[in-house]
Amino acid sequence: MTGPQREESAGFDRSTIDYIQRAAASGLYEIRGLGAKRRVPNFDDLLFLAASLSRYPLEGYRERCATKTLLGTRFATRPIELAIPITVAGMSFGALSARVKDALGRAATEVGTSTTTGDGGMTTEERASSKTLVYQCLPSRYGFDPDDVRRADAIEIVIGQGAKPGGGGMLLGQKVNPRVARMRTLPEGVDQRSASRHPDWTGPDDLVIKIKELREITDWEKPIYVKVGATRVFNDVKLAVHAGADVIVVDGMQGGTAATQTVFIEHVGIPTLAALRQAVDALDDLNMRGTVQLVISGGIRSGADVAKALAMGADAVAIGQGVLVALGCNSDSYIAGGEHVSAVEDYARLGTAPGFCHHCHTGKCPVGVTTQDAALELRLDPAVGAKRLKNYLKTVNMELTTIARACGKQDVHHLEKEDLVALTVEAAAMAGVPLAGTSWIPGRSA
Repeated sequence: MTGPQREESAGFDRSTIDYIQRAAASGLYEIRGLGAKRRVPNFDDLLFLAASLSRYPLEGYRERCATKTLLGTRFATRPIELAIPITVAGMSFGALSARVKDALGRAATEVGTSTTTGDGGMTTEERASSKTLVYQCLPSRYGFDPDDVRRADAIEIVIGQGAKPGGGGMLLGQKVNPRVARMRTLPEGVDQRSASRHPDWTGPDDLVIKIKELREITDWEKPIYVKVGATRVFNDVKLAVHAGADVIVVDGMQGGTAATQTVFIEHVGIPTLAALRQAVDALDDLNMRGTVQLVISGGIRSGADVAKALAMGADAVAIGQGVLVALGCNSDSYIAGGEHVSAVEDYARLGTAPGFCHHCHTGKCPVGVTTQDAALELRLDPAVGAKRLKNYLKTVNMELTTIARACGKQDVHHLEKEDLVALTVEAAAMAGVPLAGTSWIPGRSA
């Protein structure tokens, strides 16, 4: 049957009807993991203008393209030096297993980059395996330890997260095992909902005090990052700079999460593309580009994404969801005893399938990544996970340098906005680059 009898409503499609009927039946909102599923303007909407006659490309096998990245050069006496501008984003022990945290540290150390703790404190595994470890100070203060602050290589004050700016963290009871409970001083098996704002300040003036406290406890050695979820980015970046941050981290709405309300993930915040341009504008307005470094995160997947982020003005990127996928998230199998073992039936029990799973919050991860279950976490061998992640990060970096060379750059940090054009009017306006084939930047030029 065709015609109006089977025509789906745009406003009340099957997904919307299912949502309303679930809400009506349960009186509960949906909680899930990972990031936004809706299509928003992103780095795929940008293209590079490679060198040809007006600029000369570099030979990929003969001419070097540098990737060294310095973070924290403003005030810290020991800024971080990374081999590549690609870092591992903050993901907590609790959201991830201790074996996964170990794998992240091993891989990052091998490629010369940093990892980040996330909520819930520092595990012995990740400190031992991570040559460069960033320690997060979150509103919850779960697991926060001044001794661990001193053991870290940098401190990241988290104001907000891209997937849920303005909202606190969430760790459901099924993931609060004895070790997680002990580190966070919580009862076992009880849902943990973090505060949405820091308990010891009410505004940006108090952030100045907090940064000074952290500098004093670390003898001014460690870089201080400030991380914001992408909302009012222009003003937030300015305030963080005035408060004394060495590094600003901006997390766009495509950023992932272990667990939060779907309504947050899909309807709060702005796309990474727009957030990055606003952050760069704020630094330019303060004449602080290069003095304060900018790290962008939220949906970074490939070397092309990294290259576009750097061309727009970022100094480095942080990857979360891509890292989890590299470890095996949404894979149809895991490795046990050197062999691939199917996980399809485990996905089916969650009501999903490989490629569609967003059930990080349940603690029943079929491949052992986002779990605290003693049996399931064994499905992720730290050595195997580290090898996979190392390969992924190396590939992303090779793609980045390939694009930089094609644009005639001897250093990936020499990529610039003039190397970019946009495919859509929306992306051109958000990124502040011309629409392809024109010199028109919507809202900026005639």
